[in-house]
Parts: sequence; C-alpha cells; structure tokens
Amino acid sequence: MPRYALLVEYDGRPFAGWQRQADQPSVQGAIETALARLEPGPRTIAAAGRTDAGVHARGQVAHCDMVRDWDPFRLSEALNYHLKPAPVAIRDCAAVEADWHARFSAVERRYLFRLLTRRAPLTLEAGQVWKVPHDLDVAAMREGAAHLLGHHDFTTFRSVMCQAKSPVKTLDALEISRIDTPAGPEVQFALRARSFLHNQVRSIVGTLERVGAGAWAPDDVARALQAADRSACGPVCPPDGLYLTGVGYPQDPFAG
Repeated sequence: MPRYALLVEYDGRPFAGWQRQADQPSVQGAIETALARLEPGPRTIAAAGRTDAGVHARGQVAHCDMVRDWDPFRLSEALNYHLKPAPVAIRDCAAVEADWHARFSAVERRYLFRLLTRRAPLTLEAGQVWKVPHDLDVAAMREGAAHLLGHHDFTTFRSVMCQAKSPVKTLDALEISRIDTPAGPEVQFALRARSFLHNQVRSIVGTLERVGAGAWAPDDVARALQAADRSACGPVCPPDGLYLTGVGYPQDPFAG
C-alpha cells in the first residue's frame, strides 16, 4: 500500500486533542474521516506527536496508507476539500517509503509558546496566546531557562499522567525572545528536543513565567529540576499559545 507523509496545520481549540476519541472531536478523527471519503474502508493515521486539547500545530506530521497510488498534490487537495469546515489544513503531502513512520522516524520536535503581556481582554488573539496582565523580565527568564538545557531528569516538569518510560530527556534549545506586536508585547519560547514528556513544555513555560514576574529567582528553577518532584514545579500554563511548529527527520520528506 502506498504511504504518504502529511504536513498538518490546525487550530486546537475545537478538539479534545490530536488522538482519536470515541465521543469527542479530535484532529486525528477529522483527517481519518476525510480519508474515508476518498477510499472505501477505515483509514488509520499516525502522527509525530499527540498534542493535547487546545494545542495548535503549524508543522505536525502524520502518515497514512492508501489503496490507490495518489499524486501527492491531488491527495492533499482532496483532503483539504473534505476537511472543511474543520480548522485543519494539509499544507503538504509526499510519497514515502513503506517503512517510514511519522513518529518513529522523527529525530526532533520543535514547539513555540506565545505569551502576550497586556491587561486588556483578548479579542483577535483569543485562544491563540496565553495572556498575562503584567510585564516579564526576559533576562531573568533566560537565566532560569539555562538550567534546563541539556540532559536531565525532568520528573518535576512531567505530568503525573505521562506514559513515557523514562523522565530523562535532552532539551537541545530553549530560546526566549520579546517581540512588539500590534496586539501588545509578546514573549515567545522556542523549544527543541528529540522528544518531550507530557506537559513538559507547559510546565516549563509556567515556571519561567513565575521567574519573569519576580515570584521565583532564576536559581529556583535549578532547585526545582534537581528535586525531581512534581510538586516542586511552578504552575502549568494553559494550552493557549502552544504550537507544534515542526518535526525533524534524517531526510525531510517534504524537501524538493
């Protein structure tokens, strides 16, 4: 059966997450329903990462197996037609080898978290960013973030529901930048790792926000990490503002 890689973008707000749910809408379910309209019989897809309810994606990657030998462009066009009006788009599609896997072939995941600092309620940005009503000290947050880079036991920043076999992960990058936008000052967190624990990004950002607000000292992040205790974590921030922006592979299936 021909296998295809799909580059997927979606607004996570209407969904209970990526993973198919029996009684709730999911991104996986929306795409599988669209695939079933193209060829008879159920279609099961796999993704590089299972995003939670309310989490968005600009660069999620999934793969599907089809019966027919589709032109990748026509497959993406047909899927986008049948996905309407769900806020899900197939940005690109590529034929891949039969043993290529969206999850197991991946070598890195990239996330972006957007945090808007303003007191006024959100209108156009509602559900797309996390709003906090106070300024943040970006330099202090960068100092705190430096403690998290590298190979560590991230138990403190791991959900109690996490199913990963080990809490030990390597965080390759955590870059924090402040950008002036028409909506107000935005602080962005760009994170990169081979893989992440459940709620790891939201736990890290929620903790660093406390540093930026002055409630934590930067060295408190190091102490929380070394505690290897979930109760030592700062608040877990909401899913608003979290985006899966990209997945890395030894050979990019969408290149060229």
